[in-house]
Amino acid sequence: MGDERMPLISPFRMLSPAGARARLSIFIFHRVLPAPDPMQPGEPDAARFEQIVRFVARHFHVLPLGEAARKLRAGQLPAAAACITFDDGYADNLGVAAPILARHGVSATFFVSTGFIDGGRMWNDTVIEALRHMPRGDLDWSCYGVGRWRIDDMASRIAACRATLAHLKPMEPGQRLEFTTDIGRTAGLPAQSDLMLTRAGILQLRDMGMEIGAHTVNHPILRSVSDRVAADEIGGSRETLAQWLGEAPRVFAYPNGVPGRDYTGRDVRLVRQAGFDVAASTAKGVATAGSDMLQLPRFTPWDQQMGRFALRCAANIVQGVGPAVQSVTEPA
Repeated sequence: MGDERMPLISPFRMLSPAGARARLSIFIFHRVLPAPDPMQPGEPDAARFEQIVRFVARHFHVLPLGEAARKLRAGQLPAAAACITFDDGYADNLGVAAPILARHGVSATFFVSTGFIDGGRMWNDTVIEALRHMPRGDLDWSCYGVGRWRIDDMASRIAACRATLAHLKPMEPGQRLEFTTDIGRTAGLPAQSDLMLTRAGILQLRDMGMEIGAHTVNHPILRSVSDRVAADEIGGSRETLAQWLGEAPRVFAYPNGVPGRDYTGRDVRLVRQAGFDVAASTAKGVATAGSDMLQLPRFTPWDQQMGRFALRCAANIVQGVGPAVQSVTEPA
């Protein structure tokens, strides 16, 4: 998809030719917001995403990740091939992103953390929404190890949010959940949320021709959990999606996804044992026929100016093969 609109003479065709020398660019997103949100400056809004998709659809041949990986491995990938992927399973993937993708005739792969579907809320969103709704005044979160804050304006909310997320991110998952649940309750957030997809929404995406993949159950940093928990998180998400979809997903994405820091060779082995054919990391770079199909790199330029976006896409294709793509070695 997307190839019929690609210019006949394209730098991306030359940088990533068809066949055995092909290089696969995999773009990664999480949310597409209806409008800009100062509390989430890294997330594109609908207008910005439309720009990106228009560019990618014109300059790349867009494929679902599973199909692209199979063609890459067989030496049959088209020129300037790319995938668009989403992590976590946010409701705006269906409500905002999917119509834009459909309008430009391209597909995407959506990696879903099954434990948050149908009313759940991820821990980082609890922090963001709590600080969004906190009344002005002094905020004492020293009991969570964060400190005290004066909440007066949006800038102070953003500063408190960044510091809290940075402090809680490496924490043991159980303690982090306990803290963020308490934060949400103190802020008056409802227990149920509409931030994430529903099961019906996942089926809608599938019926639109989108690919559904797994992203664990509860989005833990896999390296930080036991063998048993890691196996349950990886295999459990696949089993749940198989029940919902009527068929087991073949593609997976590691939470956070930095090789060696967020997952290890043990987790690569568990992903293979669970039955996945393809898995995506967040190491920068492009995939080639020689890449580990269970540790494919992904990236997205965040440049607001499309000329710079294009240059960074090209640089990633040129520079992103070999030592620049870090991976972990699976233990024997």
